[in-house]
Amino acid sequence: MSLLDVQNLRVSFHTRNGEVKAVDDVSFTVESGKITAIIGESGSGKSVACYSLLGLIPMPPGKVEGGKALFGGADLLQMSEAELRQIRGRDITMIFQDPMTCLNPYMTIGDQLVEPIIYHKGVSKNEARLRAIELLEEVGMRDPQSTIDDYPHQFSGGMRQRVMIAMALINEPKLLIADEPTTALDVTIQAQILKLMADLQKKRDIGVIFISHDLAVVADIADQIIVMQKGKVVEHSDRKGIFENAQHPYTRKLLAAIPSGTKEVSSEQRAPLISIRNLNTWFGQGKHKEPVKAVNDVTLDIRKGEILGLVGESGSGKSTLGRSILRLVPITSGTIEFDGIGVTALQGRELKNMRRRMQMIFQDPYASLNPRMSVYDTLAEPLLLHGMENKKTVERGVLKLMDNVGLARNFVRKYPHEFSGGQRQRIAIGRALATRPEFIVADEPVSALDVTIQAQILDLMLDLGKEYGLTMLFVSHDLAVVKHIADRIVVLFKGEIVEQGTGAELFENPQQDYTRQLLQSIPGRALLA
Repeated sequence: MSLLDVQNLRVSFHTRNGEVKAVDDVSFTVESGKITAIIGESGSGKSVACYSLLGLIPMPPGKVEGGKALFGGADLLQMSEAELRQIRGRDITMIFQDPMTCLNPYMTIGDQLVEPIIYHKGVSKNEARLRAIELLEEVGMRDPQSTIDDYPHQFSGGMRQRVMIAMALINEPKLLIADEPTTALDVTIQAQILKLMADLQKKRDIGVIFISHDLAVVADIADQIIVMQKGKVVEHSDRKGIFENAQHPYTRKLLAAIPSGTKEVSSEQRAPLISIRNLNTWFGQGKHKEPVKAVNDVTLDIRKGEILGLVGESGSGKSTLGRSILRLVPITSGTIEFDGIGVTALQGRELKNMRRRMQMIFQDPYASLNPRMSVYDTLAEPLLLHGMENKKTVERGVLKLMDNVGLARNFVRKYPHEFSGGQRQRIAIGRALATRPEFIVADEPVSALDVTIQAQILDLMLDLGKEYGLTMLFVSHDLAVVKHIADRIVVLFKGEIVEQGTGAELFENPQQDYTRQLLQSIPGRALLA
């Protein structure tokens, strides 16, 4: 008998533009001790389908129109809020995508772990605390006896996600729903979290629903895979059936979007555009403070016209190195030359003129785009600031940028919140291209995107690189993405370069243990061969 049996689930949202069918006649089952993955792009209805089972969608505008969700013989969809409250956090628990927004910043993690066990089990606070410490140790937290009294902001992303897993398991649930639990994590931390979840699931015989937009992530852990598109299930099979014999065009499209292959590298030896020598960018120096060596004695050349991949975990210094090149952070020592010009000593107008030739694409376009400025204003600003266009010709320049990044011209008066994540990233790329730069730092430009949108943005960047003759520093923690786009790859660890070479050299014959660790952490490695 199935642990959870969802039959013909239908969920709709009522908007100003009419009714939207978010989940349309969806059926699936989850068994104890098995992992059922639900896959699809943003907006496919994955999360809504699962949230609606526990009464977690806003009503209105959301509404469960029909269907059944049988759990332990009872229909979740027919339960009252009081009845669901008894099940949530006890029999069915959730791991949410972003632990920083789900954990209470005003409460220690100990208080947050103790709360549900006291509510559902009625045990004493001391007993609940001992159980919390035991579980924190089980999920791999260091020194849980002391860290239990720390606050969420004192932990890394991976550690916060471990806290969320502990919170979800503390009442020994029968069913665990994990909603994109590794999307924002480095590949090494992602691999640890995936292994941890798989091990705990087998050890405790828990049924798991694993929601993701990335087939590669579930390739190594899922028993059954459900593929959703526009609210419907388009394919449902075991892991082998999906990866070796996908039937639906949409499933094949998701598989094709997984970055694979190595970029062909020209043997032509080009002159360096950027020359970095003994660069140090340290933070927090003082009389009694040991500085954080974010970038430590880095020497590197970036050749004209090449895409140089820069990989490493969070905290390795990747973004700081990119910002140092553009003089967006203060440099402690060392030199940077751009086309023979010393960048480190430039000030005022000279630095402004140099920045016209060097631009940056930030990781999160929603945070980097001004919400009060339309696309037109966003793209027009750099054109006017650097004298690329005047007031009479600026509209022509803006529309040309819209064409270059594949956005419809009639979107030009819209604001950032009116676009999808992929469209916002295209706007950010257009803004970076506005000054016709020779060099771009692309800082994790696809890490938060669906795999199909990620593939579109990577192809766009490759095409624009060829068209404009751009030199690019492509920053990422994902070696599979960098292998696909970069001519050379540099591996950064604790602010220092530990290895560099072409994608083929690093993937086929890595020299350093850290590089091998990154390679072993890539999800679905068999798919990338």
